[in-house]
Amino acid sequence: MLQTPTAPGDLSSSIRRSIHDHWGLFLAEGVVLVVLGLAAIALPPVAGLATTVILSWLLLVAGLVGLFSTLRAKEAPGFVWSLLSSVAALAAGLVLLWNPLAGLVTLTFVLTAYFAVDGVLMIVLALSHKSELSGRWEWMLVNGIIDIVLAAIVITGMPGTLVWVLGLLVGIDLLFGGATLIAMALQAREESRTALG
Repeated sequence: MLQTPTAPGDLSSSIRRSIHDHWGLFLAEGVVLVVLGLAAIALPPVAGLATTVILSWLLLVAGLVGLFSTLRAKEAPGFVWSLLSSVAALAAGLVLLWNPLAGLVTLTFVLTAYFAVDGVLMIVLALSHKSELSGRWEWMLVNGIIDIVLAAIVITGMPGTLVWVLGLLVGIDLLFGGATLIAMALQAREESRTALG
């Protein structure tokens, strides 16, 4: 039977144990993110358009699956809302696919807002869990600060930044997110070796 930790101490202990037990997976994910980030930084307009097209296909598939499952359960509560949600996802996917460049501009605005909010939340998380994430919270703090700086750069450079900034932001975020995972994994590996030896 699975037990879910309820106390904050239990949760942080579970997170720490998970990182220690699976540090190799965290390291591999970090390396993949760094490689993808470098590729996106090298070709930001291509990465921006690719992000737009991938998101449009995800919305399209989500809309189709939602529409199919909603129509099969017409008697289910919330049928109308589920139907409208599926149609909205389908419409958003089609609009983005129809004109990916306009979608690129819209996504740039959305992503800039996301980076600003994510940066603030990452900083708060790092500062509030300094003791539980010893040796790793600084990386989370740096990641949050970088997100806020990137959002500020985009906002101050508009409208000239709209064509290339989405791909560059995605690349930089992937790069630093991957570096954070790599640092956390290596720190966990070192702590595991110290505990064993």
